[in-house]
Amino acid sequence: MRVFRIAVPASDVNRARAFYERLLAVEADDTVPTRIYFHCGEVIVAVVDWSGRPFEPTPDHLYFATGELDAVHARALDAGAREVTPVETQPWGERSFYCLDLDGNRLCFVDETTRFLGRGAAWT
Repeated sequence: MRVFRIAVPASDVNRARAFYERLLAVEADDTVPTRIYFHCGEVIVAVVDWSGRPFEPTPDHLYFATGELDAVHARALDAGAREVTPVETQPWGERSFYCLDLDGNRLCFVDETTRFLGRGAAWT
């Protein structure tokens, strides 16, 4: 079994499209009218049009691994991400930063060479 798609709500899908295209440096796939797909490796991030419905951002972070963490951090600032933290090395060894998208959805970007996957790795 594997995860193949994760949905992220957006209050304005066109504004979210511009944000995520800039942030992820991935062209949007808009073949579905009510959502926009961003193909991130084997997982699709589906930005879903939530306009006109009661809106709550995602309750926890959506994590992305990248080989260009510093460049993504710069793009997050440029794209208008909110509450962007500095790039830091976490106690468990990941080099990462956190931010909010335009709707307050929680995002984390991790250097792919330092990502913590569990499986008994020591980090304390």
